[in-house]
Amino acid sequence: MQLIFSAGSILIVVLWGIFSPSSLGRFFDSALAITTKNFGWLYLWLVLALVVFALFLACSRYGNLKLGGEDDDPEFSLHSWFAMLFSAGMGIGLVFWGVAEPVSHYLIAPPGIIPSTPEAANAAMRYSFFHWGLHPWAIYGVVALAIAFFQYRRGSAALISESTRTLPWRPIQRMSSLFNVLAVIATAFGVAASLGMGALQINSGLHTVLGVPIGTTAQVCIIVVTTALFITSAVSGVDKGIRLLSNFNMILAVLLALTVFLLGPTITIIDTLTNTLGSYLSEFIRMSLRMTPFRETQWVGGWTLFYWAWWISWSPFVGLFIARVSRGRTIREFILGTVLAPTFAAFLWFSVFGGTALHMEIWQGVPISEAVTSDVSTALFAMFNAMPLGLLMSIVATILVLVFFVTSGDSATLVLGIMSSGGNPDPSARIKTIWGLLVAGIAISLLLAGGLQAVQTATIVFALPFTIVIVLMVIALWSAIRHDWNEEQRRERELRRKVREMTASK
Repeated sequence: MQLIFSAGSILIVVLWGIFSPSSLGRFFDSALAITTKNFGWLYLWLVLALVVFALFLACSRYGNLKLGGEDDDPEFSLHSWFAMLFSAGMGIGLVFWGVAEPVSHYLIAPPGIIPSTPEAANAAMRYSFFHWGLHPWAIYGVVALAIAFFQYRRGSAALISESTRTLPWRPIQRMSSLFNVLAVIATAFGVAASLGMGALQINSGLHTVLGVPIGTTAQVCIIVVTTALFITSAVSGVDKGIRLLSNFNMILAVLLALTVFLLGPTITIIDTLTNTLGSYLSEFIRMSLRMTPFRETQWVGGWTLFYWAWWISWSPFVGLFIARVSRGRTIREFILGTVLAPTFAAFLWFSVFGGTALHMEIWQGVPISEAVTSDVSTALFAMFNAMPLGLLMSIVATILVLVFFVTSGDSATLVLGIMSSGGNPDPSARIKTIWGLLVAGIAISLLLAGGLQAVQTATIVFALPFTIVIVLMVIALWSAIRHDWNEEQRRERELRRKVREMTASK
């Protein structure tokens, strides 16, 4: 029933976008205006609370609790585990926005900052760190922890609803199945947003390398071809397909970043990381709660609120996938691996690519800003064109986006299959194929309805209902963690008492 309802709802949107794209675009524009005006504050408060909650768990006594039994060991090595969660979490987005976002903020600065100034460059890097740092990974980490905790410690199915069912409120228990449907819909549109951006950048890469024309026709063809690839990978399973592709892509990403670091302005990159990390930490609270009630600007809605909604819509997918590969790790290890480590990796990525792009724009007169203004998906390749080995790096970046596209797609089809088949950890090939086709259909219909802007708009709108589900998951997780901690302490006290009694009897 969940499969029919969720897939049917998504199919309606897909067909709407294909047969009447302008109508769908207008509908989402109206919904976006209502959402950002009335509920923008909700996104900001919720995401900041998740950051605080995640860091608290990592530093508290509860961090010693294991996700599984005492004898459960991690299924995957630390390297493979990190590679899979990072590839699924934001691989395409980092490649797409690594150059484009800092330059965009430099040209159209955050409210109160004069564009195209040194202050704008500093703010551009700071907000890039902010949008890709602790906040998104805290969303992923907390949702994943809730799923993994109930799955491995309570033997529950791998579903969003399993945590909310434990709450002592009958209306919430009755609505738990609906939460699974919301999770499926949010996931499908969140993944489609990334696949749409991936198609745009693959198109730009092929244009740079092979001269392929940039346009909707090429982007639709790219989605069709890559969909066939990720469905094939998903059907082959986690260990064979997703793990191997994720490891390959992580190596490729590290090599590309290292090449830019060595061939680019190395000292400037180091200085950028140092300066931006300091300003990020000092402005952390202010950025986390920033709205503009006395200023006519769409900047916060177009950037911060979009990102928070994007991460929230991705959280059921990434959360369930991370939970799937995280049995046997302690809560502390889990938080360090899913929140702090990827955050620092994102900081390094933006320092290398964003720092290099801004240096070229400001000091070398390379027209990267023109590429961003005309088509953000070309910004990365515009930077490569001004560097040694530029063509080679463009080829590698295109392959990188392509493989990230496949790893995101096959992870998504696996997770959507799990959620729509009652938590079955190994859904059938037929169900995976259905979801692969539907996600590709969403990406195509949104591109037809208005390109990247339509993708972003749909993400913000569909993420809103799931914010309430996340709040309920946090409440259930906190209650369960405290209960299990107290039970473990009771068992330890009982064991010590028995040992003392045996010793005394001797």
